[in-house]
Amino acid sequence: MSTPPDPLSQERTHLTRSRSALRAMREDAEALDIRDVTANWVNAEVLRAQIDERIKSLADLAHTPLFFGRLDFLHAPGAEQAEGAGGERFYIGRRHVHDADGDPMVIDWRAPVSQSFYRASKKDPMDIALRRRFGYTGGDLTAYEDEHLSDPAETARTSALLQREIERPRVGPMRDIVATIQPEQDEIVRSGLGGTVCVQGGPGTGKTAVGLHRVAFLLYAHRERLARTGTLVIGPNRSFLHYIEQVLPALGELEVQQSTVEDLVARVEVSGRDEAPAALVKGDARMAEVLRRAVRSHVTPPTEPVVVVRGSRRWRVPAYELADIVRELQARDMRYGAAREALPQRIAHAVLVQMERSGEAPDDRVQDAVARNSAVKAAVKAVWPPVDPAKLVLRLLTDGAFLAEHADGLLTDDEQKAILWTGKVPRGVKTARWSLADAVLIDEASDLVARTQSLGHVVLDEAQDLSPMQYRAVGRRCTTGSATVLGDLAQGTTPWATRSWDEALRHLGKDDAVVEELTAGFRVPREVIAYASRLLPSIAPGLAEVESVREAPGSLVVHEVGAAGELDAAVVAACREALGREGSTGLIAADARIPALADALTAAGLTHLSPGEETTQETRLTLVPASLAKGLEYDYVVLDEPAAVVDAEPDLRTGLRRLYVALTRAVSGLTVLHATALPRQLS
Repeated sequence: MSTPPDPLSQERTHLTRSRSALRAMREDAEALDIRDVTANWVNAEVLRAQIDERIKSLADLAHTPLFFGRLDFLHAPGAEQAEGAGGERFYIGRRHVHDADGDPMVIDWRAPVSQSFYRASKKDPMDIALRRRFGYTGGDLTAYEDEHLSDPAETARTSALLQREIERPRVGPMRDIVATIQPEQDEIVRSGLGGTVCVQGGPGTGKTAVGLHRVAFLLYAHRERLARTGTLVIGPNRSFLHYIEQVLPALGELEVQQSTVEDLVARVEVSGRDEAPAALVKGDARMAEVLRRAVRSHVTPPTEPVVVVRGSRRWRVPAYELADIVRELQARDMRYGAAREALPQRIAHAVLVQMERSGEAPDDRVQDAVARNSAVKAAVKAVWPPVDPAKLVLRLLTDGAFLAEHADGLLTDDEQKAILWTGKVPRGVKTARWSLADAVLIDEASDLVARTQSLGHVVLDEAQDLSPMQYRAVGRRCTTGSATVLGDLAQGTTPWATRSWDEALRHLGKDDAVVEELTAGFRVPREVIAYASRLLPSIAPGLAEVESVREAPGSLVVHEVGAAGELDAAVVAACREALGREGSTGLIAADARIPALADALTAAGLTHLSPGEETTQETRLTLVPASLAKGLEYDYVVLDEPAAVVDAEPDLRTGLRRLYVALTRAVSGLTVLHATALPRQLS
């Protein structure tokens, strides 16, 4: 009697064969000879760049599983649902792999057939007989787990491998979640390119990962279109972008740009900082109208005719006709620069009408020549002069009379006073100490002069922290495209943080966006999220509490230190204890406490990193200012002095929101240490 084949051994064999097939695909790409298929060196360079990208995308990452699941269908696609009809088997992975005959060995997780892996259930098997999940240690396949979805005798159960993958220790940058995407997440990931989606998600619900995987899906489904129009991911700071930057390359996507809002509007160097009252006014949507008025004020109604001399003839366009042309251009609400470029052609057309009436037959070349005539150029310069956006904003912020003229009825006297620069007026744009809010105003003014280029898709993460004017700056980058907006109203930590997604989406220019809410938490343990959620009534009344699917008894420790002088030593001891476990550790503290804690860690011989620096097995401790904690996650978090985190912010609500962020960065355990009384809202 023969021994039945070992399923694990068979799956390992398929993994080995799949890796060999992927290597062959890469070698085929490397061996492509393009010398006979390109017409010129430009085409050759473009094609070579495309091939190089293809080669990079076919890299076999040693510690990244090539496939993580398998689907056995009851029936072949499109076949009659006949009793006993055999279906097909598909392995689901991060990218498509085929053998020498072109037959698939691994199906891309974004392919339509893969959808069943994420959404099939006992209630709706979607024609799946068997769903198999694989467990890996490094790149080695070490376990599997089966669900017989179409077997009524088998009851539904929580996947142990799925739970283990979610809880796997975090070392290094953020990982993809293709093996653990949940049905409600998959629905968002696979939503179409044409619409904008806003995802409200509390800590640990996977909203950032969902947004990044939606980008990967859209690039798979609409690659040619997005290759032409571009895709952009916007994050709150560079540390956050560094943390997430490996997710898309791991999924084979190498062409997505990443940026902060500051980088996005970097038309001037940002070296200054606004006080909260000034930043609130500068970030208010009313400033868009102030700027529009200021830009349009440069147009001066013509009072003199234009006289064009051509040969022995003189052609006169009277002032009233020029005024009609100017009013018509203004009524069309064109960009200031586009209207300025159109004005000489309109004047030239008026001249050509006179030429035709006199019996001449001028053509387009004559009209272009008239438009370039010195008299026409002089008239355009006088009536519709060029506008430098930075100089315009500088004048608004330094000239009280100019600001008052264009803010009349929009900003109060106190609001105007709040944004006017005091002290010595800068000599010019280059010597001014611009703030980020100023740079956003310049970006708005620049768009009033010349249209900002629109991309095919924009992902905006931690969106709750943007001001209305910042939303407008992002919205300009996707006026003809769509967006994925990610955030949590409870984590808004700026004085201008948005109070509702409807309001934010209106400023973004995406009123028709669909708002989805993720409430199932997969990252933060139930005990930790329940503790942090005590703050919700104070920071986001009415917002649903995250319901964590993970219980982790002992994951929360709150300890009061006897005296403030003992706090540093207690923090060091807690970090040392956390480092005794597997995974990463983050020490989060109020920004002002960072230097003292850095000295204490160094004195204790504990090497530590700054946010954005990549953790390794040797260095797993990161010292995190509370202001930079948003979006980051660690297996274990030590939180120093919650009251100091709250007190560091300009108002109580912002301080409590900052604390909520700090409390929800832990994946496996949170230790809270305090010498000062905890905030009342927490206790």
